[in-house]
Amino acid sequence: MFVMRLGVPEMEDLWSDLSGKAKSGTPGKDEENLYKKIGKAMVLLANDPRHPGLKSHEIEALSRRYGMKVWQSYLENKTSGAGRIYWVYGPESGEITVIGIEPHPEDKKKDGYEKVRLSATGKEED
Repeated sequence: MFVMRLGVPEMEDLWSDLSGKAKSGTPGKDEENLYKKIGKAMVLLANDPRHPGLKSHEIEALSRRYGMKVWQSYLENKTSGAGRIYWVYGPESGEITVIGIEPHPEDKKKDGYEKVRLSATGKEED
């Protein structure tokens, strides 16, 4: 089982906003759906990053850009612009840090992953 962390500041801010709205009963429909999808993905990642439903795989273009292995997992599938969650192992052993949530990029097009922007992991060298 992995400890889940959120990248800073974007992922912490997004999760804080979504969970606050969910607790107060004020999320919009899209926000509520995103909250549920992220929550489910984080539970699956914490228990088994290789869970078949996540279809986790390394994104080499992002790994090269950020200097660490960056993984992509499904938030949803068979949906236009299906959401993806980006994550890395660490910074400590037994931890996973979520560093991005984005629609699936047009990866078959040249530079499809260049548009993906990720949060810092919270490590001091970030």
